[in-house]
Amino acid sequence: MIGKRPGHTSKPSGATFPDQRRASKPPPQNAIKRKPPNRLRSEPPPRKPAGGAQISKVKTSTRFRAWRRHHASMAVDSLKRLLKAPGASLMTWAVIAIALSLPVALYIFLNNAQLVSSNWDGTAQISLYLKAEISDAEGRDLRQELEMQEDIAETRYMSKDQTLAEFKEFSGFGEALNYLDGNPLPAVIVVRPSINGIEAQEALVASLNDRPQVEEAQLDLAWVKRLFHIMELGQRMITALGLLLGLAVLLVVGNTIRLAIENRRQEIVVIKLIGATNAFVRRPFLYTGLWYGLGGGILAWVLINTSLFWLDGPVRSLASAYASDFSLIGLSLRDSLLLLASSTLLGWLGAWIAVGRHLGAIEPK
Repeated sequence: MIGKRPGHTSKPSGATFPDQRRASKPPPQNAIKRKPPNRLRSEPPPRKPAGGAQISKVKTSTRFRAWRRHHASMAVDSLKRLLKAPGASLMTWAVIAIALSLPVALYIFLNNAQLVSSNWDGTAQISLYLKAEISDAEGRDLRQELEMQEDIAETRYMSKDQTLAEFKEFSGFGEALNYLDGNPLPAVIVVRPSINGIEAQEALVASLNDRPQVEEAQLDLAWVKRLFHIMELGQRMITALGLLLGLAVLLVVGNTIRLAIENRRQEIVVIKLIGATNAFVRRPFLYTGLWYGLGGGILAWVLINTSLFWLDGPVRSLASAYASDFSLIGLSLRDSLLLLASSTLLGWLGAWIAVGRHLGAIEPK
C-alpha cells in the first residue's frame, strides 16, 4: 500500500493507546491488597510514637515552684507599679493612715487613762476622823489594832497638831488659821487597804465607820466610779469607730482597685484569650491591695509615734506639777505588729471584694 511504512500500524499520529497485553497482565503478588486483621481476635502491633507533640505529666514540685515564682513576680511587679505613680499612691496611703490613726490614738489615750486610774485606785486611802474626846494614846492604840487586820496593809496616825500643820501647808490659808483660838481639826488615822476593788473597799469603810472611836470614815471613790464608766464608754466608742473606719479603708482600697482593673481591661481580655484563669488574673490586684494596706499601716504608725513624741514634753511638765513621774505610753511591739497586720488584712480584703465584683464582668467576646 502506498504511503505506509513496513512495521508500523495504522494508528493516527499523535494518539497513544494502552497496550492490551500490558493492561491484561496481572499485578504482582506483593501489590495485592491484604485484608485488614480482625481486631476482635488479634491486637495490632504497637506503634512507635510519632515525632509530634506529646502530653507529659508535670510534677507537683514543679507546679509549686512555678506557683511560687509567679507569686513573687506579681508581688514585685505590683509594688513597682505603685512606686511608678508615687503621688497617687501616697494619697491613698495617707487616707488609709488617717483612718487607722484615729481609733489607735483613742486606744492609746484610753490605755494611759486606765494606767493613771489604776495607780490612783491602788493607792486609795481611807481617812478615819476620830472623835474630839479621843486622846492621842487611844488613837495610837486604835491604829495598832487596825494594822493587825488582813484587809489593811498600812496605817498612819496623825495627831491634831500634825493635821493642823498639814492643812496650813497645803490649803494656802495658813495665816488665817493663826487667828483661831484653838485647833478645830480632829486626829486622823490614814488607812491604806490591801484589797482591790471598789465594792470591797466600800465594805471596809462601812466596817470602820461602825467603830465607837471613829467620827467618820471617808473614802472618796465617786470620781473613780465615774472614771471607770467613762472608760467603759470610751472602749465601746473605740470599737464602733474602729469598725466604721475599717469599713472606710475597705471602700478606699476597693475603689482604687476597681480603677486599676478598668485601666487594665484590655490587658485582662488578652490574657484571658490565651487561657489565663481568674486566679491568675486576680493575683496582681490582690498584691496591690496588700501593698496599699501595709503602706497605710506603716504611715499610721509613723503618725502616731510622731504625735506621742510631740506631746510627751507637755505631759511630763503637767505631771511634774502634780508631783508625779507619769509619762505617755505608746504602742508596744505587739500593738505595732497588730496594727500592721490589721491594715494589711484590710487592704487585701478590700482588693478581694473589688476583684470579685468587677473581674467576672470582663470576658473576651
